[in-house]
Amino acid sequence: MTAVAEISAVLIAGARIFSLDGDVHLPPESDLLVVGDRIAAIRKGLANDLRAGRRIPELPVGACVEQIDGRGKLVIPGFVNAHYHSHDVLLKGCFETIPLEQWVLSALPPAFPKRSVAEIRARTLLGAIECLRSGITTVMDLATVYPYDDEHVDAILKAYADVGIRCVFSLQVTDVPGVKSIPFWDEVVPEDLRTGLSGAVEPFRGVDALDLVRTSLLRRRDFHPRITWALGPTSPERCSERFLEGLSEFSEQHNLPIYTHIYESKAMTLMARQGHERDGGSLINYLKRCGALNRHLTMAHSVWMLPSEVEMIGEHGARVALCPVGNLKTKSGVAPIRPYMQAGVGIALGCDNCSCSDSQNMFQSMKLFASLAAITHPEPGPPTAADAFEAATIEGARTAGLQREIGELKVGMKADLSIIDLSDPSFVPLNSVIRQLVFTESGRGVEHVMVDGRFVVRNRSITTVDERSLREEVEELMVELRRDLESVVDRIDGLMPYLLKAHRMTWEADIGLERYIGLGEG
Repeated sequence: MTAVAEISAVLIAGARIFSLDGDVHLPPESDLLVVGDRIAAIRKGLANDLRAGRRIPELPVGACVEQIDGRGKLVIPGFVNAHYHSHDVLLKGCFETIPLEQWVLSALPPAFPKRSVAEIRARTLLGAIECLRSGITTVMDLATVYPYDDEHVDAILKAYADVGIRCVFSLQVTDVPGVKSIPFWDEVVPEDLRTGLSGAVEPFRGVDALDLVRTSLLRRRDFHPRITWALGPTSPERCSERFLEGLSEFSEQHNLPIYTHIYESKAMTLMARQGHERDGGSLINYLKRCGALNRHLTMAHSVWMLPSEVEMIGEHGARVALCPVGNLKTKSGVAPIRPYMQAGVGIALGCDNCSCSDSQNMFQSMKLFASLAAITHPEPGPPTAADAFEAATIEGARTAGLQREIGELKVGMKADLSIIDLSDPSFVPLNSVIRQLVFTESGRGVEHVMVDGRFVVRNRSITTVDERSLREEVEELMVELRRDLESVVDRIDGLMPYLLKAHRMTWEADIGLERYIGLGEG
């Protein structure tokens, strides 16, 4: 006789259930029923029916139900970290505020010797754990695997499957060397020192990047139900026309999202002005010409965007993923937040790298997103706290085409959620849930986190991974990584006079806008 699998269900009773469609300041208390991996019902009286033995239509007969006391708790949808990189998790806290191009040379994989599989797995797990602890249930990991190694890709994917987070995974790829993509490096850095220059990712030696992406993705597309795939050209100015066109066609054929970086720093923007005369110095025009400016495309950072380009993005249905914390730490400027909103551009939020934002914390990103628009637009107006929360949830889901699955608490959607303790000082007194989530909460109140109907955080502890063993393993791995980091820093110190000269030449150049207070609004 074949055994029948037991159906699991969780009933969260008497909690405030948050919805952007309802009362965002004082959400009503209700019951939320999870059956399997989805939200089965949200209404008052479910707990009473269960206690009284009354039939609950959404609950299968014989289901095993765990009841959670939700009194004094708030239930919110899991955050979607729409721009994240797992490759430098172990370098958090290693750098001060330094210009983007110097940070890229200091922190990212091409600057380091090839890492071990153990390090790849450990850093992926650790980054995911930090995300989960602050209520992030989905990450868009634009991962640099350099040099390319199938075993490293599999280690990353398996780590995500084991820890229990949802992941939209993409290999970060390019076919233009980094030294060619930063203004004045070719001009000011002596030829014998240029081997020390690199980008976020470099072209893979002896490998066609387009073919690699296609085969790697198609071979692993069904690796795990919580892992979906995307395409990751690192940034348009570092991708040839052939490469972008090929990725765009592949995206359309397989309905795959594309994530890229664009106009993160003034140097990246100046490169567009200098190297894309055919497109009027505009990477947005370049993306359009290559067939990539469409609903599949999400552009991270998008700081140095011209007003005409903002309008084009809105017209073509592309999106941006803003990373305000990392942009400030790398001296990259402040994105035109309100103009994006006025143009109808979908805005998601990301926490970016652990070594340039140093924290996978969506509460920090929401607070800065809702506040930084004041730098260029001091009059009252958007973004509101609700706008910030939408960017951190449903808009992030839209970048991956998952808006019918995650990002909201609605019947039929995936049970990806967080339970927040309203007795935490952040919520006492409780005046406005939405404003206190965005402006007051730090992540301290996150008590439980569920992904796919399964608690991956209970009572502020990860349920899927032995954190103590992981911490001990990381300390062992850091012995070699710190030694390698010291060599990288020494090499960059020798390049600093040339890097600073190129940096200053960049700042003297006129690109038609500014993204710093006191330097013109742009």
